[in-house]
Amino acid sequence: MRFFERPWLINLILLGNYRRLSEAALDAMGTKITGRCLQLACVYGDLTPRLYERLAEGASLDVVEVLPVQLENLRRKLGDHPQAQLNQGDSSALPMADASYDQALLFFLLHEQPAEVRRRTLEEAFRVVKHSGQIVIVDYAKPCWWNPIRYLLLPILGRIEPFAPDLWRKGIIGLIPETAPHQAIQSRSFFGGLYQRVTITR
Repeated sequence: MRFFERPWLINLILLGNYRRLSEAALDAMGTKITGRCLQLACVYGDLTPRLYERLAEGASLDVVEVLPVQLENLRRKLGDHPQAQLNQGDSSALPMADASYDQALLFFLLHEQPAEVRRRTLEEAFRVVKHSGQIVIVDYAKPCWWNPIRYLLLPILGRIEPFAPDLWRKGIIGLIPETAPHQAIQSRSFFGGLYQRVTITR
């Protein structure tokens, strides 16, 4: 955790796209976030503090993370956080009630999970977000055929992130469970399709 919590390293891993992708996630969440917001898994860098800064009065942010060390790291970054609650837990088995959140954010989480855990995580996100609420997902996707990174990165990505090629083959939208109810899906690609932001309205 201490090794990776370096802005330059995070940006290097994402091929110079960390700021752009984190801004895309925040833009989808809104400039002023109202209601209850859920973030599944801690995120390296300053995404969560910037998300917290957007909370309106009376709004709240819950973060669920399986590793205590990541929660401690986030506590240090947030400092005094009266509107945030940090919870140790499993994204694929959330203790939250049905339809209890207005928004949920999954930022580069799905590519770290095996297929069955990823499926349950998505089902849980749909379960806890209210009807007409929003789920924002940013992660890897399938690059355009003309993107030279396509031919260089896949062998490397498949070795260091063994579950990431699933997103490469299917894209984020292709992973959404067929039984997950939703009204609309918006998708935006970045860096020649290598990254994707998907915004789902429940």
